[in-house]
Amino acid sequence: MKKRLLGKSGLEVSPIGFGCMGLNFSYGHALSNEESIKLIRQAVERGENFFDTAEVYGPFTNEEIVGEALRPFRDQVVIATKFGFRIENGKSNGFDSRPEHIRAVAEASLKRLGIEVIDLFYQHRVDPAVPIEDVAGAVKDLIAEGKVKHFGLSEPGAHTVRRAHAVQPVTALQNEYSLWTRGPETNGILEACEDLGIGLVAYSPLGKGFLTGAMSKDTKLGENDFRKILPRFTPEAMEKNQALVDLLKRIATEKKATPAQIALAWLLAQKPWIVPIPGTTKLPRFEENFAAADIELTPADLQEIETAAAEIKLEGERYPAHLMATTGR
Repeated sequence: MKKRLLGKSGLEVSPIGFGCMGLNFSYGHALSNEESIKLIRQAVERGENFFDTAEVYGPFTNEEIVGEALRPFRDQVVIATKFGFRIENGKSNGFDSRPEHIRAVAEASLKRLGIEVIDLFYQHRVDPAVPIEDVAGAVKDLIAEGKVKHFGLSEPGAHTVRRAHAVQPVTALQNEYSLWTRGPETNGILEACEDLGIGLVAYSPLGKGFLTGAMSKDTKLGENDFRKILPRFTPEAMEKNQALVDLLKRIATEKKATPAQIALAWLLAQKPWIVPIPGTTKLPRFEENFAAADIELTPADLQEIETAAAEIKLEGERYPAHLMATTGR
């Protein structure tokens, strides 16, 4: 399996990573610990080396699962986790990126993951109460101490990336990016990555499941499924946005692929330093996603997708207003 470099950092990862959040958090259907561990290990056996988690997933339990699953393969894998939320009584309650809190989270994550160094440590969301220079400085100290290897930011504004990078080089940004969420193209994120030599780790590259073609306006989401609060997952929005899935299905038929594979291949074709991290709870879906790295989209294919996508007016924001307000700061 070929690898990708996240920018100029030297951090080499699988071209398609594994987003672990959904194994036991947010989508209403949680695997048992044993099932999650088995799936992660099967992914490693098939060539996957890049796994993404966070303390807030669970909270805490997702890191524990990932740590246990990857323990036999520690020298083969890259583990990314995140800090930045205040967690009280088992729930996130606002932000906390004070340097002393970052250090405490790093120590706790190292223990839960059962590792000696965090490969990639992201600020999960920008904390407006803490200067980004202080955040970058805190991670710089952890890197100097050998507890962290690489620094990342999730959903920052481009100006924040540049300020942080001046203190401690940023290896990767983790932003939502897909054919139906193309903000990084217009908000300066791709430009900042290009300028500074930073990789982009694209989360929700399959539109939180919608771009797979497995959902429709008749899909009933469970009460614990966080997509129930997302504007794009109302029946009305899903019906209107089906046009984008139909486009993917058409290209997929031509390529003898699936809509999900075309969506991932499209992302890989945008920049050589972009790495999508789809999540799944099923081995066949993992294998399908992972195989997307072998699909070649020609310039003509990409132009066809671009032209057709430009005619589709997507319905609904990706997040409700209170969550959108936490991005791009």
